[in-house]
Amino acid sequence: MNTETSEAEAEEKTKLNLSVEVKQTSACERHVTVTVPRGDIERYFSKQFDELVPKAEVPGFRIGKAPRQLVEKKFRKQLSGQVKGSILMDSLSQVSETEDFSAISEPDLDFEQVVIPEEGDLTYEFNIEVRPEFDLPKWKGLALERPEREFTDADIDSHIGNLAQQFSDLAPVDDAVKASDYVVCNITSRFDGEDINTKDEQLIQVRPTLSLADATVEGFDKLLIGAHADDRKTVNVEISEHAENENLRGKTIELEFEILDVKRVEGKTPEEIASQLGLESVDKLKELVRSSMEERLQYAQRETIRNQISKVLTESADWELPPDLLRRQSRRELDRAVMEMRSSGFSEQELVARENTLRKNILEKTETLLKEHFILERIAEEEKVEDEPGDYEIEIARIAMQQQDSPRRVRARLERAGQMDSLRNMIIERKVIDLITESAAFKGTEYETNPKPDTTALTYFAAGRKNQIPEAKYDGGEAEPVPGMKPERD
Repeated sequence: MNTETSEAEAEEKTKLNLSVEVKQTSACERHVTVTVPRGDIERYFSKQFDELVPKAEVPGFRIGKAPRQLVEKKFRKQLSGQVKGSILMDSLSQVSETEDFSAISEPDLDFEQVVIPEEGDLTYEFNIEVRPEFDLPKWKGLALERPEREFTDADIDSHIGNLAQQFSDLAPVDDAVKASDYVVCNITSRFDGEDINTKDEQLIQVRPTLSLADATVEGFDKLLIGAHADDRKTVNVEISEHAENENLRGKTIELEFEILDVKRVEGKTPEEIASQLGLESVDKLKELVRSSMEERLQYAQRETIRNQISKVLTESADWELPPDLLRRQSRRELDRAVMEMRSSGFSEQELVARENTLRKNILEKTETLLKEHFILERIAEEEKVEDEPGDYEIEIARIAMQQQDSPRRVRARLERAGQMDSLRNMIIERKVIDLITESAAFKGTEYETNPKPDTTALTYFAAGRKNQIPEAKYDGGEAEPVPGMKPERD
């Protein structure tokens, strides 16, 4: 290695003589002021000119032969952007390495607002979200309850009976709607007489409750039972306080169901279900059903145990979380919950119902889950719990099996959707939960199998997915048209 290279590397590794002031604005937020001394600024300029002088083009001089002082005067302003970028990048990296907080977001630094002064030091400020500091609660030797059950042949037969509806054909009927029938509907939501959202030709099973993405229709069966094709049924519903459309949160809107068709289940025998699944016998179907029920029991055990652990771990976590952080993380929590259910063999209808339920109180749920995440992350660090490549292969293979797809395609979908981070969190958190349960004392409780479903779910945003609200009419005339106010179609 030659002397010039050694000197260049030494220069590159020289730390900035920063002055850093950190103010705690909340448990998860810091306001950071960074001052870069003039000497460091000039050192960065000098480095840029060292590279520029040998190739600078200055009128009256051959390339690279102009005096350095002249080159610096001519090109200083042009190089200031590169110098600023290098200083900011290096100083932020140094702050991250030397300060005793763990960042969980990027600094909200506006690059354009930072200007290198002609004289004196450079000072810039930014806010950043950090992992909160807290005393780790007691997590060993917890007393927990766990649902348990030995599945009987009667349980298996009952579950196959439920599958009969899932795998059966639907036949149109010229009859009034009955409980558990299916209806094909056009759905329209209105506020103050103006259409907000529409969704056409939706197949919905008639059950007591209809779960929408931002509202719940109770008594849905009573609303539709006795109706016929071509009938229209309307009901008023209250929009969730956490709906995407902030303007309609907590408002009451009208939902109209235009019934296009009525369909009824044509039951299938266990033999027909087995054949449809490509199984050679009913016995093989029973084996598959038993395996599926055991996976669901394991999911119920994990969720029950996790909820108890979460309550214990977070009851003393009285630190506040920034609203922006909660909103950003809410999607991650939805992804994690749905991914967990998908790997445990739940149907798409059950996934939609669960997602709708979570979405309606997602900020409160996210606050608890995010606090739990920070605590589990701390335990993982202290106990050296890590993810392994094989963990991803197992989880992706499980999801692929449930979706009857290839692991390669499932992985590609997760990567495109940016959900690999959610998968990693699920793996780490599950390992920590397992670690906690190893030292816990358990009391068994009864696990309810084959509960009668009373909810049907639909991914329909009654209030729309944007801040849509019909503009009030002026006295004496119609409102001026609002750009983009055409009814949204999901």
